[in-house]
Amino acid sequence: MFALVLLTMLPFVWFGMITAISFIETPLKFKAPGMTHALGVGIGRLVFKALNMVEAAIVVFIVGAWTQRQDLVTLPIGILLAVPILALAMQTVIIRPAMAKRTKALSETALRPSGSTAVQPKVATATHLAYIGSEALKVVTLPIAGILIVLAVAA
Repeated sequence: MFALVLLTMLPFVWFGMITAISFIETPLKFKAPGMTHALGVGIGRLVFKALNMVEAAIVVFIVGAWTQRQDLVTLPIGILLAVPILALAMQTVIIRPAMAKRTKALSETALRPSGSTAVQPKVATATHLAYIGSEALKVVTLPIAGILIVLAVAA
């Protein structure tokens, strides 16, 4: 029964976390009075590191529940669950480390005397766009997977 609860609940919890942090908090943070770009990026690094750790825990619980209730996870649901899991793996192994190099350089630039232009702070890079795209993949697939799981339970 616990596996059933996890399998029906966690895709929606994960979806909510990504939506709240990636698509609401992050853009709004830079509009706060007195917020510098370097400070916002520094806060973002901490928040996204914590988010990714919680996401990894959610993945462990989803996979564990999936193994216990394989009857509910049809091929389409499995694919819809695999996409965000793979997106998170890609973010953790490839995208975030590449972004960390740039954000570290931005933080160091903020500490230099004014006039330094070593980092263009407001230019989106390919890795940044890849991160946004992978977040969008998760936001699209997770609720669909969750709905299909709930429908499978109700059937």
